[in-house]
Amino acid sequence: MLTFGSLATAAYCPRQEYYARRDDADEPPPVAQARRDLAFRYPALRSASDATLAAEPIDRPPKAYRAALDRLAEREDWESLIDPAARNVLLDGRECRGIVHKLLAGDPPTPTFASPGRPPDQGVWEPQRVRAVAMAKALAWEREREIPSALIEYPAHGVVRRVDLTTRNKAIYRRTVRTVRSIDGPPPRIDDGAKCDACDYREECGVRTRSLKSLLGL
Repeated sequence: MLTFGSLATAAYCPRQEYYARRDDADEPPPVAQARRDLAFRYPALRSASDATLAAEPIDRPPKAYRAALDRLAEREDWESLIDPAARNVLLDGRECRGIVHKLLAGDPPTPTFASPGRPPDQGVWEPQRVRAVAMAKALAWEREREIPSALIEYPAHGVVRRVDLTTRNKAIYRRTVRTVRSIDGPPPRIDDGAKCDACDYREECGVRTRSLKSLLGL
């Protein structure tokens, strides 16, 4: 069965998903886990000193980070975020499965994923949109009810973003499902190597990069 992680990886780069599947690479690195763990410590971090926050894996200065958590505390779902109905829940959907880091109580309940990375200026990155739709669909399958949205948390930045199951987001999800199911060998290399700088497989992948001149067709 497809996993939330495989869909998110394929949405970023199908070739990266091929290598990850080959190597059975599922466990996040320790630094990523430490950043995700921040999502379960918001109240303590909100009142922490500058020195304490300086030792944490956050991506903002202490004052700015506390201000971000203060803004989070103004959300209607703040109490659910800091005291979720369940943590690290395995969801089994009709076509994909995986872990949601929090399951927020409510009618309907809301699944969340804690990303170790940084948020974009608005919304969430496309791989995380795909993951959010996958989480909501899996929860809907289990609960036999509609789940209209999911949350993506960026705990190292004190940011939480909502992803609705819009027609566009569901279409991106369906496209990614088809891509993952079609992988039976190394997919074509991507043309833009800039997004591969942090990829563990960049050396063996041999990503082709294109010059500005070639991109302009000159």
